[in-house]
Amino acid sequence: MNRSRIMLALSTAALLALPACEKAEPGNPAAAAENGGKEGTATTIAASLPKDSRFMAAAKAAGIDATLAGPGPYTVLVPDDAAFNKLPAGTFDNWLKPEARPELSGVLTYHVLPGTVLAADIGKAIDAGKGKAQLATMGGEVLTATKDGGKIVLTDTAGNKASIVGNEETRSNGVVHRIDGVLTPRKA
Repeated sequence: MNRSRIMLALSTAALLALPACEKAEPGNPAAAAENGGKEGTATTIAASLPKDSRFMAAAKAAGIDATLAGPGPYTVLVPDDAAFNKLPAGTFDNWLKPEARPELSGVLTYHVLPGTVLAADIGKAIDAGKGKAQLATMGGEVLTATKDGGKIVLTDTAGNKASIVGNEETRSNGVVHRIDGVLTPRKA
């Protein structure tokens, strides 16, 4: 079995576990204990993202906001609002409709990697793969990571690209990477 198929199998297994995580209680008691018993607003991935952002509005509409507040660990590639604004007119609003929940869930889980994947890990994988690395997503598909100068660039199955911008944000249940584009899976 080649490496890509193994990664895809692992991500599919992780996806099957995702619904169980959605019932997890918000917050992380272990992290709260480490902070002197106080749970800060940036304890979990969900708590650290602006509630009025387009990503969180989409996460809430898709029902994965509770997952991002759960135990993880997850690596979330969060498009900024400007990235959502670049989508064709009406796309984002259509995704928020209840009947579009399966499509929206597919798009968002395409932005989630199982485990904690730091930028340095992605960089090492790209170097080991001679300029290219395959990243299995919770949505059961694969992103291709490459480098362009000092930036890590992620490419979806349609050839759309998004760069990781800014510093990664480590949270109690994983890590957040900000990206400048919305990636879409083949199924969307």
